[in-house]
Amino acid sequence: MAILRKLLVSAAVVAAVGGVALWFLSAPDRLDAEAVGGLGDGDATRGEQVFWAGGCASCHAAPGATEDARLSLGGGLRLETGFGTFVAPNISQDPQDGIGMWTAEDLANAMMRGVSPGGSHYYPAFPYTSYARMQPADIADLSAFMKTLPAVAGTAPGHELSFPFNMRRSLGLWKLLYLNDAPAVALGNPSDQVARGQYLVEGPGHCGECHTPRDLIGGLELAQWMAGAAAAEGDGNVPNITPSDDGLGDWSDIDIVTLLETGFTPDYDSVGGSMASVVRNMAELPASDREAIAAYLKAIPPHPNGY
Repeated sequence: MAILRKLLVSAAVVAAVGGVALWFLSAPDRLDAEAVGGLGDGDATRGEQVFWAGGCASCHAAPGATEDARLSLGGGLRLETGFGTFVAPNISQDPQDGIGMWTAEDLANAMMRGVSPGGSHYYPAFPYTSYARMQPADIADLSAFMKTLPAVAGTAPGHELSFPFNMRRSLGLWKLLYLNDAPAVALGNPSDQVARGQYLVEGPGHCGECHTPRDLIGGLELAQWMAGAAAAEGDGNVPNITPSDDGLGDWSDIDIVTLLETGFTPDYDSVGGSMASVVRNMAELPASDREAIAAYLKAIPPHPNGY
């Protein structure tokens, strides 16, 4: 019996130590002083371009919103996935229901670390694994622009998640595996144009969040970057956009630029679904940015379909 008691006590101690270790490992991790110092004052004019590149309106404006209504960010869009249903929150300038009281540092911690001002983890339906690659100054510019947008009253409904996905603290461990600011692909010594395209696609544009396959716990499989993936919502697949025969291999740069501006493919088909919203955002960018995105997509490694 004495041996059994010793074994039970030892097991309890190991479990307690392990639990404490997991608790500390899963703690929210905020930006360091150097990153916060890089925020700067922010410029609303530049921030508008970051807003469209980041696709903020696609999730946080009312579904189907057009023209100026795309700037009313009351949330409410439902994203139904295999992990549960995520609901886009109100990120308007309402001081109670939205983010009207947030500082640029608050926004940067949310976007680059997935951490709320109150110290909670955000779910990666909010694509902070891509936004982590952004420059802090761009987020300060975005914050300045968002301060010019209207306040929208009303709190969006909460997420609908079952156990264990409703345990936010566990996201800290998930982040240890998948959250970092390293490039998704190594391109050697890219031209300035390709480098700009890489920043837009891998960072604010978060294109890989839909176009790259995910593993069983929702992390992006970077070895198949942009190879296409099963749609997170419903049936169907998101297309391969690498320069392979399964993807954009026979598309020219001009074909890609045209799609990003107009939504039309080289076959005179048009995109639909969530991609239609992406095109509306991309059309707001300077032509040079769409050209940079096209140059990057032609420079990344080709892959067969990832779905």
